[in-house]
Amino acid sequence: MAQKAKGDINKAGWESTDFPVLCETCLGDNPFIRMSKQDFGRSCGTCARPFTVFRWNPGAGMRFKNTVICQTCAKVKNVCQTCLLDLEYGLPTQVRDMALGVTNEAPTSDINREYYAQNMESKLQAGSTGIQGSGPTRSQSAGKEMLKQLARTDPYYKRNRPHICSFFVKGECNRGAECPFRHEMPVGDQHQNIEKNIQDRYHGREDPVAQRIMSTHAESQGLKPPDDTTITSLFLPSVPATSTEQSIRTSVFQSLSSVDPAEVKSIVHVAKTKCAFVNFKQRSTAEAAAYAWSNGLDIDGERVTVRWGRGKKKAADITPVPTPLVVVT
Repeated sequence: MAQKAKGDINKAGWESTDFPVLCETCLGDNPFIRMSKQDFGRSCGTCARPFTVFRWNPGAGMRFKNTVICQTCAKVKNVCQTCLLDLEYGLPTQVRDMALGVTNEAPTSDINREYYAQNMESKLQAGSTGIQGSGPTRSQSAGKEMLKQLARTDPYYKRNRPHICSFFVKGECNRGAECPFRHEMPVGDQHQNIEKNIQDRYHGREDPVAQRIMSTHAESQGLKPPDDTTITSLFLPSVPATSTEQSIRTSVFQSLSSVDPAEVKSIVHVAKTKCAFVNFKQRSTAEAAAYAWSNGLDIDGERVTVRWGRGKKKAADITPVPTPLVVVT
């Protein structure tokens, strides 16, 4: 073994596998699927290590698909090697991590990413399982319920269809039936490019698909962001009678482990009326908290509903009440 490692020292840590980690959608509905395998065909999109690339056609009329990240990175985040969606819920990692309160401190430089991946691979071989993250995991009922509501239970094979032909949209495609892309006009915002960098999609950073899913769910739960952008506070109308400011603060920070605690301006607990206010410094952070708390926030074993706070009325908008004139005779 020592001679083999010495003669192949440049391939230390490279990954070679016999079958990829895929979701049912990317695998397709064809039970007789054929795959091409290329050892060390490309570098992983997240850890930059060479890995075994698989390429296949998921079904008739579908586009060819291939793996873009290595198996180690896929197992660490429990995602598909092709679409990078969670294997259990079929959702982007940003949605899942925000609901469960999971944060990840994966390095960004090429050398550190490779070192991090090798350490994760050793832990996986030692029997460590689950999503790896540095922050606490929010095993609360509210977060899990939100994921169950958003999860896709059945495979969505339409995602494997060819992309829309951009030349057809412009009226310039002359390939006719031989064109490998779809000849149909986009509906709604389908023309917008929702593809993101692999690392951003993998680590859940500013994923447009995740943002759209979370904003739609928040609006359905009555947490549509108010038009007044100066409102950066969330209102907890009915906290438990036994709650204190410290217990509320602990629940807030545990559920927002991916958010910098410095972004929380203040937490005000009004014990007399059993309510609380969570004030943020920036509107974007308040919206992220509203997305995470769409199904409520668990405080001291009870689920508390969340609503947006109200803005302060400007002095110009307040109509002065005239003082009645009293005549003394």
